[in-house]
Order: sequence, then C-alpha cells, then structure tokens
Amino acid sequence: MGMAAADAQFHVLAVDDSLIDRKLIERLLKTSSFQVTTVDSGSKALEFLGWHDDDVDVDDDDDERSNSNEAFVSPKNHQEVEVNLVITDYCMPGMTGYDLLKKMKESAFLRNIPVVIMSSENVPSRINRCLAEGAEEFILKPVRLSDVNKLRPHMMKSRSKCKDVVQKPENQEKQDNNESTETQLQSQSQPQQTSQSNNNSSNKRKSMDEPLSPDRTRPRYNDMTVMSN
Repeated sequence: MGMAAADAQFHVLAVDDSLIDRKLIERLLKTSSFQVTTVDSGSKALEFLGWHDDDVDVDDDDDERSNSNEAFVSPKNHQEVEVNLVITDYCMPGMTGYDLLKKMKESAFLRNIPVVIMSSENVPSRINRCLAEGAEEFILKPVRLSDVNKLRPHMMKSRSKCKDVVQKPENQEKQDNNESTETQLQSQSQPQQTSQSNNNSSNKRKSMDEPLSPDRTRPRYNDMTVMSN
C-alpha cells in the first residue's frame, strides 16, 4: 500500500501513434499505480511539456535568438504540469521518438526528464544512437509489466536530482544572508571601536599637553624634620 501510494505521485507521459500500443502501455502503467497521460505524436508531447517554437516577433535585442530558430519552454506550463518520465515509440510519422529525445535533451527545462524509447525492431545501431543521446532504456515491444518496473528507479533518481537543484540555491541564499548579517554587524561595531580609540588617544594627548602644577614640581618638606649639626 505504501509503495502504491508513493508511485501514484509519479506522472508518465506515453507517446505512440498506435492506439493499440498506447492503450497497452497506459494499462501497464496504471497497473503499477503511475499517473498516465497519452499523446499520439512527438509534437503533441512537446506541447504538453510546454515546449514551443520561437515563432513570435521579438525585439531587436533578440534578433540572434530569432535567427537561430531556437525553441523555449513556457515556465508557467512547465511548473503546472510535472512529468517524471517520457516513454515514446521510436517509429512515428513526422517526429520520431529519437527526434523527441533530442529536442528534450537540448532544452534546459526538459533535459532532466528521463526518456525511454520503445520499438518493435531490434536494430543495434538505433539502440546505441538513442542511448548515446541520453535515453535511459530501450525497450522492445510488446511492452511487459517487467519492463514497466524498470522505470521506477529512473524516476526516483530524477526526482532526487531535482531536489538537489532546488536545495542548492536555497542553501546558497541562506549563506549569503548570514554573510550579509555578519558584514553589517562588523560595520556597526567598527565605528564604536574607532570612536573609543580616538577618545583614548585624545585623553593621552590632553594628559601630555597639560602643564604641571607647582605642587607637583616642588618636593614637599612639611612633614620632614631638618637635622642640623
């Protein structure tokens, strides 16, 4: 029960142009208590993830970005929809699973999402190319429940990385705040020390410049008895 409750927090995006294969992978993922979203193309997967073509008009300062045909991820959509893993078919019309993998790994916002490739063809060169590009697994169809069980460690590792990325800026901010407070305290204590030092110096100078009184320059004989021969 505890394992099922923990896995229910994981969200898998399944991409396949075959309706039968989509239904199969969806059923297997739900059997393992994952939250599932299915789409039938790589372009729809990117849209769901918040990735868009940079085809809008930009200012002159952004001409270089516009000319390079870069793409971007909408931060708003990226925050609202958390996907812990993408599992995609390799052979699809338009955008292949390899193309989808490549675009995700090129995106600063999407590269940390694990990607698993599925294919009904066992082609070593294809498998090696996907793994070299950053795919976590290459699964041969038909997908089995044992294959789905291999997905969990990749999602756990990805979630751990995301936590580290979030915690590091927070720890850095705390450290910066502590350093700032320490600097302020030092700045406040420095004038006091300087003022005290100046007062001491002033008192010393005053003492040295003050003339000696007659009483201090003459020896006192009032209490002494003078002996005469």
